[in-house]
Parts: sequence; structure tokens; C-alpha cells
Amino acid sequence: MEKWSLTALADGLLSHALSASSRRDIRTIDGGRPHLLYQSVIALARGQRIEEHDHPGEATVQVLRGRVRVTAGEDTTDVSTGQLVIVSGVRHSVTALEDAVVLLSVARRTTPTPADRMNLDLPDSYHRQRQRGHRRWPVNAPVP
Repeated sequence: MEKWSLTALADGLLSHALSASSRRDIRTIDGGRPHLLYQSVIALARGQRIEEHDHPGEATVQVLRGRVRVTAGEDTTDVSTGQLVIVSGVRHSVTALEDAVVLLSVARRTTPTPADRMNLDLPDSYHRQRQRGHRRWPVNAPVP
């Protein structure tokens, strides 16, 4: 069992996002290839946007700090600290109306990926992701 302070993580990520050239930061706190549930904390400076995308499964966005606008299909709603919105099965985008931090939870598949289709060499997988510009890395895995 792992215990996280979402408050401390949100504060740290937002502080970094505000000084980063990208004006955003992300930390995967749970998940990865063999898991059905994937959770990331995402910090966005005011005006930053997560472009329209979809997830193969169920997804929720919970606002930990600030306020965001979530557009899902034809629906748009503003979501504030402490609120949660379900955005399953539809393309959606998120825009920070003010400096904000959200917890994105995604149940990616209904069945786990078969072991023979998985690359279990985590350092190799990590390096490939870094080359593509991804920073995702399971927090419980050692960084090479």
C-alpha cells in the first residue's frame, strides 16, 4: 500500500508548472501498462489547455486546485476545487481558467494486457518514452 499527499503533490507540481516553459507539469501516481487504473496529477498554469483527446475506457477529472473548463462532445462545464466530472466514452479537452491542478483517473481497459504483448523491460520502455518526449513513469518503479 502506498500513501500520497495529493495536497503536497498538487502544490509542488503547480509551483514547477508556473516556472516551466511549458506552463504545465504531470506526475503519474498509479498505473502503467499492466494496470487497468491509471491516475495522474496534472498542473496547468492559467490559460493552458489539454487538447481534445479520448481514452479507451472510463475517465474522471477531479479538480484539486483552481478551476478548469471541461469540454466533452457538445457539453461544456466549469469545474472547481473539490468537484469531479465524468468524461467517459467521448472526446474531451481541459482548459485552465486559473492556475489549476487536476487528478485524472482512467480505467483504460476491461481486461489486462496479455504478458506476451507487454514490454516488461521498464528501463528500455522508459528510454523510448523519454525519446518521444513523454515523462510518464510509474512512481513505484526505479528510475534507471
